[in-house]
Amino acid sequence: MLGRAVTASLSISVTSPNPLSKSFFGKTTNTHLSSSSENPFFTLSTLSWNISRRSSSRSSRMEKSFTTRASAQPLTNADELIDSVETFIFDCDGVIWKGDKLIDGVPETLDLLRSKGKRLVFVTNNSTKSRKQYGKKFETLGLSVSEEEIFASSFAAAAYLKSINFPKDKKVYVIGEDGILKELELAGIQYLGGPADGDKKIELKPGFLMEHDKDIGAVVVGFDRYFNYYKIQYGTLCIRENPGCLFIATNRDAVTHLTDAQEWAGGGSMVGALGGSTQREPLVVGKPSTFMMDYLANEFGIQKSQICMVGDRLDTDILFGQNGGCKTLLVLSGVTSLSMLQSPNNSIQPDFYTNKISDFLSLKATTV
Repeated sequence: MLGRAVTASLSISVTSPNPLSKSFFGKTTNTHLSSSSENPFFTLSTLSWNISRRSSSRSSRMEKSFTTRASAQPLTNADELIDSVETFIFDCDGVIWKGDKLIDGVPETLDLLRSKGKRLVFVTNNSTKSRKQYGKKFETLGLSVSEEEIFASSFAAAAYLKSINFPKDKKVYVIGEDGILKELELAGIQYLGGPADGDKKIELKPGFLMEHDKDIGAVVVGFDRYFNYYKIQYGTLCIRENPGCLFIATNRDAVTHLTDAQEWAGGGSMVGALGGSTQREPLVVGKPSTFMMDYLANEFGIQKSQICMVGDRLDTDILFGQNGGCKTLLVLSGVTSLSMLQSPNNSIQPDFYTNKISDFLSLKATTV
């Protein structure tokens, strides 16, 4: 019987402050914060700096977990894993594709899982695209994936703001790309910044004072190829000087796959810049935060024990699955190598590991 490949484990994680009896884009979910009086973000205009700082401190803890586990086991029986769960959540970069190149065997693997009646969900920390834009990327790569099966961190940022009843009279300053802007627009949330500020420069001359919009109630930081000093200063002023302004990160990934040739600096580098200038910890809505997992479980009515999280990163994908109480499968087709997994310095151990998701096909064949 397939269970966790662990004889003794200790896992300590902190649940995110997810307000969950609110309506997410017309969807109703359960919540930890059931009323406005319990929700520290409910009315930003009345927030104090100390409340915002306490909330940021609590939110930073929700993505951290101390985990001690037995060594991961190589996946040897794909059928047993497949039969033990109802839903597979796949990371995208490094699992489904690298850059704009599809990883070998992915279409056949997804077809196999669908033929067995498995629900497939695709979760990515890459915030540069909206759900609709990711749908087009899947289509371009020859994969049939519906928009409802895609959850990007750009969507998670907008969903979080909706879930806390972000005030209509407040705006969001975006350090990021088009995906965040499109999701905020769909959510009916006002915003500034994004790629439009990519060419802006600050003329540092004596007496110069940079102005900023006092109605900014949140700064959302994601991966941004147009990152510059103007954005750092503007976001810093909003977070430090606007009472109750939230500091939200789509993710803190150290690297990303812009091409299949090498790793590139990830969204964590942009988040780190704002963290350094504000001395604040962000609220992270992407993996490994539990926000997206809680949202998915409520959206589809999934029991978390019936989910297998498949990813290529230990500190985001695998920790995301473990924090959510799911089975976890690490694939070595992206960021994490076997030596990194087996390093004595690594405390994050998935239940299983394999080279790539198409091993589901070959391992299935050997067990028939």
